[in-house]
Amino acid sequence: MDIATGIGILAGIATICGIIIIDGSNWGAYYNIHAVIIIFGGAGAATMVRFPFSVIINGLPMGMRFAFTMRAIHPRELIDEITRVAGLARKSGPVALENAEVSDTFLAQGLRYIADGYDKDFIRNTMERDRDNFLQRLEEGSKVYRAIGDCAPAWGMIGTILGMVVMFANMSDPSKLGPAMATALLATLYGAVIANMFALPLADKLHIKLEEEEISRTLIIDGVLQMRDAKSPTLVREMLLAYLPDHHRAEMAEAT
Repeated sequence: MDIATGIGILAGIATICGIIIIDGSNWGAYYNIHAVIIIFGGAGAATMVRFPFSVIINGLPMGMRFAFTMRAIHPRELIDEITRVAGLARKSGPVALENAEVSDTFLAQGLRYIADGYDKDFIRNTMERDRDNFLQRLEEGSKVYRAIGDCAPAWGMIGTILGMVVMFANMSDPSKLGPAMATALLATLYGAVIANMFALPLADKLHIKLEEEEISRTLIIDGVLQMRDAKSPTLVREMLLAYLPDHHRAEMAEAT
């Protein structure tokens, strides 16, 4: 569970609301239906033009899901877990891996392949395909949110221009200047908030998730293949330590 996302969103909303309260402004002054239609309708339309509908349907919920559920297990913990089950396999045979308890579902999948006696090429190809497909979906989700973040401010500017056109076209009627000005200013505000507090941060979060999952899942694949070859737990551990930064390797070396 990644609480930073929730804290960041709440802090951003609190900041905006706090400024409104401090200024003593009317909450209704910050709502304009025309600006809402321009931003959400325009940004949604532009995103659908950029991506196939299937990518949008998969990308939007994936961004929300993984923004709050980043991988909880660190590569160091994965290495310790793989070393433990490698010792179990070395001691009791591959069949013992069928009932081994592990915290990562991808690792559990690999252990099940070993216990079922699949050959090394099948395990490598299947797990690499699963990894690549998952990373592709994460990348698509990141692109969808980044596209929304890119076009929301632009549609805010479009809303501003439309509001100014209406405003200048009705200079002789003061009663129409206020609503037109509200549309012009609030469209820009909505676009900036959606882009900088939601869309772009979620896109960056998905990109971080992608990099993290690529390292962790590749580490798991290599560990599973080493266990398939009945390598010793010490050899498996030493090989997997290459995935860690130098200072983390030193920490794990001191712990053993």
